[in-house]
Amino acid sequence: MADFLYGLVLGIVQGLAEFLPVSSSGHLELAKYIFGDRSLGEESLLLSVILHVGTMLSTVVVFRKEILELLRGIFKPVNNEEKQYALKIIVSMIPAAIIGVGFEDILETFFESKIHLVSFFLICTAGLLWLSGRASRANQPLDYKNAFIIGVAQAVAILPGISRSGSTIATSVLLGIDKAQAARFSFLMVLPLILGKVAKDILDGAFAETTLSPTVAITGVITSFIVGIFACTVMINLVKKSKLDYFAYYCLVVGSFGLIYYFTQSA
Repeated sequence: MADFLYGLVLGIVQGLAEFLPVSSSGHLELAKYIFGDRSLGEESLLLSVILHVGTMLSTVVVFRKEILELLRGIFKPVNNEEKQYALKIIVSMIPAAIIGVGFEDILETFFESKIHLVSFFLICTAGLLWLSGRASRANQPLDYKNAFIIGVAQAVAILPGISRSGSTIATSVLLGIDKAQAARFSFLMVLPLILGKVAKDILDGAFAETTLSPTVAITGVITSFIVGIFACTVMINLVKKSKLDYFAYYCLVVGSFGLIYYFTQSA
């Protein structure tokens, strides 16, 4: 029962936080710490990846029409807008793929209950969101150069506490890209990365060797999928219409709370 409740809580956190610019991985690490989960970095990162599978599937459900259009365009023999958009997604993947593969051992250390770092990164996210709220241009194209720069932001956001959607949307806005287009690209560009990470973990035998509770993993994935469908549908409009300042203040409060909680527990 405890594992079921734990998986339920993590799934809800992942499902809600993935589609807001507040760092789902950062919130997961805070939740794990509060629940007393002191798993090794490798196990903690693997659980985070598993939970991301649920929200990846909810993204596919919500964006099924756009994804089908992209797939149809890719397989057409002529060059078209869908094929170019897919290529921009591939370009955006390059930085995160390099970091994820080349520095995986180092990244795992950030998932070892280091909530002081997670909290600091949340405050950094707050600063980035606040800065993007000062941007005024919104008429620049999503070209290959901008796609790569947004991909660099996504690579940095592998760190727990740096919001992936927040950093990619904020970077897009700072580049002068329309917020609605930025949100769409942000949610679609992560799908191949999650699939690639899951495939790598399967080939490396990470799932076969893990000591993670199957109940936590299965409950978490199902919950994050269900909650993610609701959150993705509702929150996309919220991100488009709302100022990112509100999320900046939220990240600042949560990050500050996390630092206070950590140093209080360490005293």
